[in-house]
Formats: sequence, structure tokens, C-alpha cells
Amino acid sequence: MFYILYGEDDFSIHQALSEVKEGLGDVGMLAINTVSLDGEHLTLNELRHNCDTAPFLSSYRLVVVKGLLKRFEPRRGELRSGSRAVTKTKDKLPEWKNLASYVTGMTPTTVLVLIDGKLSKQNSLLEELSPLAELRIFSQLRGGRLTAWIQQRVNKKNGSITPDAASLLAQLIGGDLWSMSSEVDKLLIYAHGRSIEENDVRQLVSYAQEANIFTLVDAVLEGQPKMAHRMLHQLYREGAPLIYVLVMLTRQFRLIIQVKELSSQLSARQIQAKLGLKSYGLGKTLNQAKSYDFDRIKQSYNKLLETDIDIKTGKYNDQVALELLVTELCYSKGTHSTL
Repeated sequence: MFYILYGEDDFSIHQALSEVKEGLGDVGMLAINTVSLDGEHLTLNELRHNCDTAPFLSSYRLVVVKGLLKRFEPRRGELRSGSRAVTKTKDKLPEWKNLASYVTGMTPTTVLVLIDGKLSKQNSLLEELSPLAELRIFSQLRGGRLTAWIQQRVNKKNGSITPDAASLLAQLIGGDLWSMSSEVDKLLIYAHGRSIEENDVRQLVSYAQEANIFTLVDAVLEGQPKMAHRMLHQLYREGAPLIYVLVMLTRQFRLIIQVKELSSQLSARQIQAKLGLKSYGLGKTLNQAKSYDFDRIKQSYNKLLETDIDIKTGKYNDQVALELLVTELCYSKGTHSTL
């Protein structure tokens, strides 16, 4: 079996990969027989070796390759030169010209999945492999498609949401389905069995709380514990659930990392479209990404994930964990302001 999953919506790609795994039998044994490969540096011989390996005590071996197809993306100048772009990208990596014939004769116990981000129609390897694969394209959801996704997500979790509430949620969060999924989960808990209404969305996902999250992140990044704790307590007073604060902090640090990585490749407008950000959120995130060191932001993001685990395992309660987190993040900058 051979799949190609690509597009801007990495949440749905992740879900699609999970569905593929579920269809391959025992999850535990499949995990032993699953290998993930970095397509950016992969050779065809390495791919063949991994695909030719027989599964161990399982019906299938799953080989997941991320980033191979983007190596065949034409450069901007090539995109304007029409059919010549295809020739150039084929010439770039001649060893891969035999991949299509290999896939055709691949052992039936191997399931090969190629995963990538947004790709152009001029991608030569994609064009060659598409007829041989189960092809799924995941573009970023907007408008009616996004509100329909929200309705489906809520229904799948045995809940309900009014059309107005779904529309408002789509406007506030945008096309970031990782964040949207978290917001839906919080709203379902908040509604406690009744239908999610517009006022519920306003209570849990408000612009005021988002603005305060930005201020809290600014204070953390600038090593200002006094300001950071003040904003944290302001969010408490506004009724923001503690888990909401942690989710939004994690989301913002993840967006900063993404924006920092994309800013050297894309324009601000392209970044906004790719990440599904509102204009205000984009401006704040761009400024934060430009102002701070990548390694420190990444360390802060990892600390947020550790805090989430501490809360879920009961090591600390929500409030204590957040207070400790904000303090540690502020002092990791090396600034020792007075609390």
C-alpha cells in the first residue's frame, strides 16, 4: 500500500496517518514495525532497505517519510518558466527516477506513506507518483468548510454546538486546527452536556483574554516576573480557566517557533495564510519571533509541555503549576526582577 498525504493542514494529516495505522492491525505490534525517515536527506537505497525489511510478528511494516517531495519543488524562477521547471526538478535528483517502478513492485507487507506540506502542481515527483498512490490533499480550512469541521468535531465527541457559536469560534481561532481542537475540548467540558452556545465561546475564547496572553508572553520573554504574574492573575480574575491559560501559552510559543522558521522563506501575508492567524495575532507574533533567541523560545515551549504533564499526572495542581511555570520562564532569561 502506498499513500501520499500533503498540504497546509498538518492536524488533518496527523489524523489521516492515525487512520492508516488503525487499519493495519494491532497497534502495539505496528509500533515495533514502524519507521519514520527524514525525506530531506534520504537516499533511494535507504528507502528501499527500510521498505524491503520484513515485518516482525505483524502483517505489515509501516514506513513514513516526511519531506521527500518538497525536494522536487521548483524554485520561484522555475515556476515562471512553465514546462522547463519539471525537467529541472527531475534532473536535480536523478537517483529517484526509479522510485515509481520500485513502488509498483514493492512487497505487499510494506505500507509506504509520504508526508509533506504544501506542494505545487509543478512538483515532478508528485506528478509521477500520484497515479500509484492513494492521494490525500489537506488544504487549510476556511469559511464554511471550517465551521463544518467544528460541527463535525463537536458531534464526534457526542456534543452539540449552535451555528452562531461555530461561526464565532471559526472567526476567533482561524484555521489552526491544533488550537481549534483544544478549544472544542474546553468548550465541551464547560458546556457540561448542553449545546455549546455563542456566549460560551465569548466566555472562554475572548479577544481580551487573547490580548492578555500576548502581554503575558511578552513579559515572560522579557524576563519580567512582576508583570507576568500580574497578567496571570488578571486572566484568573477574568474567569479564564487555568487550562486555557496553559493551552494559549503553549499555542503562542509554538506559533513563535513556526513564524521564526517561516519568516526567512515567506512574506507576512503568506505566513498569515499558512498559520491561519488574525492580523493582530500575526503582528504580535512576528514581533516576538524577531526579538528573541530561537533556542530560548524552544526551551520555553518544552517547559510548557513538561508543565502539562505535571498537571495531568497530579504532580502539581493547575494553579501551582502555572505559578511555578511563569516564574521559571521569566528567570530563564537571567533577569532577576523583584516579584
